[in-house]
Amino acid sequence: MRIGRRLSLLAGVLTLGLAAAGCGGAKVETGTSSAQPSAGDTGSPAAAAGGTVKIAINPWAGYEASAAVLSYLLEDKLGYKVEKKELAEQVSWEGFDSGDVDLIVENWGHDDLKKTYIEEKKVAVEAGSTGNKGVIGWYIPKWMADKYPDITDYKNLNKYAELFKTSESGGKGQLLFGDPSYVSNEDAIIKNLKLDYKVVVGGSEAALIESAVQAQQQQKPLLFYFWDPHWLFNRVELTRVNLPPHTDGCDADAKKVACDYAEMDLDKIASTKFADTGGRAYELVKNFSWTNDAQNAVANDITNNGLSAEDAAKKWVEANPSVWASWIPQ
Repeated sequence: MRIGRRLSLLAGVLTLGLAAAGCGGAKVETGTSSAQPSAGDTGSPAAAAGGTVKIAINPWAGYEASAAVLSYLLEDKLGYKVEKKELAEQVSWEGFDSGDVDLIVENWGHDDLKKTYIEEKKVAVEAGSTGNKGVIGWYIPKWMADKYPDITDYKNLNKYAELFKTSESGGKGQLLFGDPSYVSNEDAIIKNLKLDYKVVVGGSEAALIESAVQAQQQQKPLLFYFWDPHWLFNRVELTRVNLPPHTDGCDADAKKVACDYAEMDLDKIASTKFADTGGRAYELVKNFSWTNDAQNAVANDITNNGLSAEDAAKKWVEANPSVWASWIPQ
C-alpha cells in the first residue's frame, strides 16, 4: 500500500488525477534501479563473496526506512551489494517470477498475490514478520472531530458530505486516496455503506501528507485514506473515522466489503531462489524485526530531517547495536 517520498521534494504535488495516470501498468523492467555503494566497491574479500541482493522499494516512507536499514546492514556488516528498484506493490511480485526481485521488505496483506506467487507458482516464500503492526483507515484532521463530534461515526458521513466536495469529486464528498497501487477496499466500502462519496486519487504518499498538513494548518475539511505506522501522526493531529469493525471474513469478497481494515502483522516476502541460495543475506532478512517507533524514527529522518536513506539508516544502526546485533547471522 504506499514513488516519491520526501515531502520536501514533492510539496505541492496535489494535482489530483494527473499523478494517478502515470502510475498504472508498469512492468518490472520499467522500474527505476539504483545500485547503492557497497563494501564490494572497495574490493574486500567479504564483499566479493557476498553477491547482490535485489530489493523492491515500494512507494511509502515506512517501507523505505525498513529497506534502508536492511540494505545498510547487508552492505556494511555482511559485505553484500544491494540493488534497489522503485516499484509499485503488485509489480514487485512480478519480479519474483522474472528474477528481477529478491525481496519485498514490507508486505501489507495481498493474500491474492500470496496465493498466486507462493502457493501456485512457488516462486516466492514468506520470510517472517517485520515486527511492525499495520492499520489502514479513514482519517480527518482533529479540528474537524472537535467541531463536529459525530463525524467520526460513518453513519453520519453523508450529513457532512457537502464539506468534502471538491472539483474532482463530481458533486459528492471526496475521499482522498494515495498511490493507485495501494491496498484498497474504498470503492466497495463506499458503495456497500451507501455513502455519498467518491474516491479521488492523489497519486502518492506525498500528496496525502501535503493535504493533511494543509487541512490542519488552514482548517480545511479533509477525509483521506492513511495508515499507521507513519511519522505524520507525530506532526499532525488526526482522528480516525469509525467504519463497521472488521470481523473474520468480512473482506473475503472484494465486491462486498462493508467493514474496516484489519490490523496486519506486516511481513517480508522473498523469492524462492533467494531463500534457497541467499545464505547469510537471507538469514539477516529473516531475523530482521523492529518496532513501529523505530521505523517512524528512520522515516522521519529521511522525510523531514534531510538525511539520505543511507545516512538515516547509519544513524539508527550506530545508535541501536543492541537491537540489530541478534539479526546478524553467526
